[in-house]
Amino acid sequence: MWELIRANKRNSIFLMVMMAVVLLLLGLIIGMAVMGADGGLFGLLVAAIVWGVLALVSFSSGDQILLAASNARRITHDVHPQLFNVVEEMKIAAGLPAMPKVYIINDPAPNAFATGRSPQSASIAVTAGLLGRLNRDELQGVIAHEMSHIVHRDILYITLAGIMLGSVALLSQVFLRGMFYGSMGSRRRYSSRGRGGGQAQALFLLIALVAAILAPLMAHLLYFALSRRREYLADAGAVRLTRYPEGLASALEKIANDPSPQLASAGKATAPMYIANPLKRRGRATLSDLTSTHPPISERIRILRSMSHGAAYRDYAEAFTTVTRGKNILPAAALTEEQVALRQGQAEPIKDQQPQAQVHQIGDLMRRANGFLFLTCACGLKLKVPPDFKPDTVRCPRCSRILPLQPHRQNRT
Repeated sequence: MWELIRANKRNSIFLMVMMAVVLLLLGLIIGMAVMGADGGLFGLLVAAIVWGVLALVSFSSGDQILLAASNARRITHDVHPQLFNVVEEMKIAAGLPAMPKVYIINDPAPNAFATGRSPQSASIAVTAGLLGRLNRDELQGVIAHEMSHIVHRDILYITLAGIMLGSVALLSQVFLRGMFYGSMGSRRRYSSRGRGGGQAQALFLLIALVAAILAPLMAHLLYFALSRRREYLADAGAVRLTRYPEGLASALEKIANDPSPQLASAGKATAPMYIANPLKRRGRATLSDLTSTHPPISERIRILRSMSHGAAYRDYAEAFTTVTRGKNILPAAALTEEQVALRQGQAEPIKDQQPQAQVHQIGDLMRRANGFLFLTCACGLKLKVPPDFKPDTVRCPRCSRILPLQPHRQNRT
């Protein structure tokens, strides 16, 4: 496990150094284009400041910003006991020092992500649609996948890489918009300088224009390479924690085949955080692997379903090389661990609800998360009392019984 974390760290640092080189070179070239040959140092300084400001914001409150942008609501054990129990099981299996905070996103599209700077301050968010579609084994596979991201320190590296990507994109956009709207005052500068100086400035400007277009593309490729590799490793870690690859495979299959619209709160910057690409367009051919935030989900499913001998890292590595016919992505030390036996799935009814039933279930789930009280009258009617309802009793609209609310409020606190 520790060798895998160290290998992850080495690969991530290499990719982030490459992204830093792209960012600083872009700042250097833009500085020289705007201020002449002596402006390169100023451009480097601006690039570093932009990165520093974004990094400060991300590290101080990045996880809360992401959760707020995703419309995630933190819940207690009473809202969804099964989800809490599964998170606690996987926390113990992974050896995390603290229980991750649990959030639910009010969205019918099934998906999940983890966030937080460290294992001590991690959070796991799942959509209401995911909870409505998956059985316990499948939910356990998804939570184990997110728990593996936490254990492997993926969240920190993806956050850093996302900051660099955002910095490159910001510098490029500012420069290109300045070129488009103001031409950076180039005509005036060229006319006031000698022919030699004007030609040199024009050359710098042309180089900067090309760099501003290509730099975000290069940064995106590095960012996507980092996130795709980590999805494979998180799948491997999930199987090791659950010892049941079919659980995660079945969950991914349901996520891929779900007819819900794409996740409303997801964006390009946050897409790599999710277990499956939340921006996938249904019914259209996908882009090439180079420009995808995630590996092909069908390939991930085939790898998981090829693990018939065990749940150790080496079993995943064998399945990976068989399915992809590519090079092993796991470090050699991870392949020498002891055999991890597979387990049988739990006997559970298949969740295949009608759309209307799913809507009702998701609605009730989010009402619980928002503090509603659920009461069942003796006549069988189910009452849903909003949190801002002040009286201590409520009248059943069917049989006119008076139901006390105070005991339920005390139980909640």
